[in-house]
Amino acid sequence: MSRTIVIIGGVAGGASAAARLRRLNEEDNIIIIERGEHVSFANCGLPYYIGETIDVREKLFLQTPAGIQSRFNIDVRIFTEATEIDREHKVVHCRNVTTGETLQIPYDIIVLSPGAKPIVPPFPGLSEADNLFTLRNIPDTDRIKNYVDNRQPRHATVIGAGFIGLEMAENLRERGLAVTVIDRGQQILNPLDLEMVRPLEEHMRLHGVELRLNEGVEAIEQQGRLLRLSSGGELRTDMVILAIGVSPENDLARSCGLELGVRGSVKVNASLQTSDPAIYAVGDVIEVKDRVQGFDTMVSLAWGANRQGRLAADHINGREASYTGALGTAIIKIFDMTAALTGNNEKTLSSLGVPFEAIHIHPNSHAGYYPGAAPIALKLLFNPQTGEIYGAQAAGSAGVDKRIDVIATAIRSKLKADELADLELAYAPPYSSAKDPVNMAGYVASNLMEGLVRNLQWHEVDEFSRSGGLIIDVRDEAERLAGFIPGSINITLSELRDRLAEIPKGQEIAVSCQVGLRGYIAARMLTQYGYAVRNVDGGYKTYAAIARKDNTGASGKAGTPVLKVQDPSPASKVQSQGQLSSKPQLLLDACGLQCPGPILKVYETISSMEEGQRVEITATDFGFAADIRQWCNKTGNTLEAVDVSGGKVQALVRKGQDLPDRTGAPAEQSAAVSEGTTMIVFSGDLDKTIASFIIAIGAAAMGKQVTMFFTFWGLNVLRRGQSPQVKKNVLDRMFGLMMPKGTRKLPLSRMNMGGLGAKLIRYTMGRKNVESLENLMQSAQQAGVKLMACTMSMDIMGIKQEELIEGVDFGGVASYLGAAEDSGVNLFI
Repeated sequence: MSRTIVIIGGVAGGASAAARLRRLNEEDNIIIIERGEHVSFANCGLPYYIGETIDVREKLFLQTPAGIQSRFNIDVRIFTEATEIDREHKVVHCRNVTTGETLQIPYDIIVLSPGAKPIVPPFPGLSEADNLFTLRNIPDTDRIKNYVDNRQPRHATVIGAGFIGLEMAENLRERGLAVTVIDRGQQILNPLDLEMVRPLEEHMRLHGVELRLNEGVEAIEQQGRLLRLSSGGELRTDMVILAIGVSPENDLARSCGLELGVRGSVKVNASLQTSDPAIYAVGDVIEVKDRVQGFDTMVSLAWGANRQGRLAADHINGREASYTGALGTAIIKIFDMTAALTGNNEKTLSSLGVPFEAIHIHPNSHAGYYPGAAPIALKLLFNPQTGEIYGAQAAGSAGVDKRIDVIATAIRSKLKADELADLELAYAPPYSSAKDPVNMAGYVASNLMEGLVRNLQWHEVDEFSRSGGLIIDVRDEAERLAGFIPGSINITLSELRDRLAEIPKGQEIAVSCQVGLRGYIAARMLTQYGYAVRNVDGGYKTYAAIARKDNTGASGKAGTPVLKVQDPSPASKVQSQGQLSSKPQLLLDACGLQCPGPILKVYETISSMEEGQRVEITATDFGFAADIRQWCNKTGNTLEAVDVSGGKVQALVRKGQDLPDRTGAPAEQSAAVSEGTTMIVFSGDLDKTIASFIIAIGAAAMGKQVTMFFTFWGLNVLRRGQSPQVKKNVLDRMFGLMMPKGTRKLPLSRMNMGGLGAKLIRYTMGRKNVESLENLMQSAQQAGVKLMACTMSMDIMGIKQEELIEGVDFGGVASYLGAAEDSGVNLFI
């Protein structure tokens, strides 16, 4: 006997269910109700059509309504919206969205697949904005692409740094737009952990994308052309993409009384049945179980929707079917890099109180001696006692997808962390190494599980040092020129045995190298000599991902030559003002080099060159862009250009620093010469702060390196107007309540009159066309002015890092004195 099965919504879940239902039963009457025009399309490909990587619109369509009808004998009703489900009489009430005509469709079984809708906060001014878009379907895509094609905007703002937001940022940048990404969180891609996304953030900046993290939008003005920000600043833009997240399309389920779960998603059992056994639900609308820990969650990904659609169809036809949860395996392309994850991240495990161990490794994507090898940052999370794998994350320019897919399979198969070493994976030099990165993760995990080594995580390093621990950097001296852990001493691995007498036995020791391998060797050596020793997990490379502040912003830093990927002309390379060598320019291929990496190769090459000679270096490690800047600054060489394209970093370095040219004209001064300006901002008064930033911007405009050191009351200038909740003791909270919170609350030093004076001076500045303090601060940062908060003063006054605006560095007196030493002007305000 035939049944009427009504599928509400198409795309991944609904279309998969419909096709499987027909393949299993030729007799049933299957009806698809779709509100829009398109019932089966590649929604994951929409950003790439906007970016013109996908050049033909029709390629987005997987099946047309006519094609589904003819191939599967399925009644497809487009432009038809289900408005109500009458469960008592088993009738779906519908409305034709073009004609307004209503109809009723009797059903035996319903499959709900309405998906999820973009979250649109009620920003003031939202309804007046004519340049604001969300991305969910083909009509959304057409509107965005037509706007970019016909209006030719110069700047786009993407609100939200999740998967869709970053894909849109990349594709709009590829179309030639300047792009700003705004997110209230402290990082992009929240499903990954902080240290795993920092290299991705740096990579986006290298490609000209401005990231404003710990920032939000408070209001939209001038029909979407001006955004008021939570920090008190403003941003002018030509178009806005809202990509904050999605919420389940649950109106039908809620109105007909189905049980709802987390964030309003529809509760289902393992067979995908709702609280009404005659109604199934699949896709982004449903609540699922976290496959690792078992908690209720939402996972809005295409694989789950497709799988659920098939399983629901199986169960409807009496076949055994069970959906047991989601790992949340996901992947994203960000320009030349890829990031992927599976299972739980560290944030989730910590919030659940689950004991875990984390390891970080940095192997090559394939054999280093075969061209094109690039490093992968791989993180594995597991139970150190049982070996149960909780999750993994990876980032790199090649081979990321394969490794995460293998680990996702291992989790599904309940392999233990140390058993990853036993996986026999395909190997040839173009594809992998004899010890695949997944095998290497297994080896490192087994060392921990067997007690051969104890790790020190990147976020524990600074506290370890402050508490009296000794950190020994076992890298070569040349590697430290590109950065090192503050307070560490340098004893190279080859010298370690001969210098044991210098290492105190009664002190806890940590060893560090570049990526962790030499550190492990050193830890094993010292352990056997009776030392209590820990290895810095992932080495300096993992630590530096967080500790080293980004200096490759979208507009570069003052005095730092940068050749951007999408600069209009290669002629923007900096013209040398130093003495050039008569010797030819050298080419150095540092692609695929294992630790100690390209920097050592650069050091060896530069040492053999004569003054003024140039070398062009190519590397596949995107961290090299930051490393080479630091190295040149430390060694007195000149970085003339940096380019990131085609999956590689190219840097042009000239030996030596700028000299007076042959005409006798003065050359630009490098940062090492005393042509900088440092300012101690002690005051938290509005007028003095305005004066400070005007001076700083003027100095930066003259090519000076400017550092503003904020201490005591001056720290209030850097406080966010709306900061996240942080844990504080009573005294710290009292301090916070008594002090002005952000620039909008700063008083005048004279004639404040209970805050009226500050308002009057702001009003007068506006009338005189003088930039507001918030705009001055933004301009200063864009000009390369370094804002540094005094950590000692922060501790005394109970101010936490999370309470300060984005882009602030943190340091003590030594940091200030280091900047002051290179400065010709020092001011106290």
